[in-house]
Amino acid sequence: MTQSAVSQQIKSLETALGRPLFVRRVRGLELTEEGRAYLPTVQAAFAMLEEGTSVLTGRNDPHVLELHVNLSFAVFWLTPRLGSFMREYPWVRLNVVTSIWPEEKQSAAAAVGIVFGQSKWEGRVGHKLGSDTIFPVCAPALAERIQSVDDLMRERLFDLSGTLQSWDSWLDANPAQAKGPRPAVDRVSTWTLSLAWAQQGLGVALAHEKVAGHLIETGQLVCPCEFSLPMKEAYYLIAPEGTHANPAAQAFKGWLLREMKEAGPTAESRH
Repeated sequence: MTQSAVSQQIKSLETALGRPLFVRRVRGLELTEEGRAYLPTVQAAFAMLEEGTSVLTGRNDPHVLELHVNLSFAVFWLTPRLGSFMREYPWVRLNVVTSIWPEEKQSAAAAVGIVFGQSKWEGRVGHKLGSDTIFPVCAPALAERIQSVDDLMRERLFDLSGTLQSWDSWLDANPAQAKGPRPAVDRVSTWTLSLAWAQQGLGVALAHEKVAGHLIETGQLVCPCEFSLPMKEAYYLIAPEGTHANPAAQAFKGWLLREMKEAGPTAESRH
């Protein structure tokens, strides 16, 4: 912009605000007190605009993986294996957005999505990432006092709101029926929270292999009961129809499907 154009913009801004922002000197301009107070807000706005523009233009980068992923899957399944992906594809840069339910607004820029639910979603091709079972998990110290389903019923129980199967589903299908009354259940919106509570020894959470597997393998959680129930829901790898995934997205999808195949039906064999 020319100097006169800048001067005109300054005058327009001052007119809009109804107060002067600069003191006109012979050798240039100086900020007024109000101008100095306003400056940090303007600087922050420009910084935010610059960052947003950088992210937007970076979405065309073939080295950037735009991934929208279920929060619990990202924390419990993806994170323990992410080092393997980074070593195999060191050139890939991640841009990850998380959500809990597939109904939440999806990232418009995501080339790959991983959601939890049933079947496919409108306008998006779904690939089921294996089957799973649900079973109780708790801290090792708490498991020592659980010898039966009746013992389990005396503990605090954690479960998710919005899933198709609950503690009632697991108890109804369990051959070892509980004799006493069923306790009230504390509910949360994500396994990220219920499993954290279980790790703290606060009670017993209902979980499945893809979220609890690594915690069980590392001894942070144990299965106090043998029975497990096949899940009606699953995780799905999805992508918008009619789009061409960039090299980073293609690399991730190939790696993910290999990892799932190598893992196999671990949930069914655990019990």
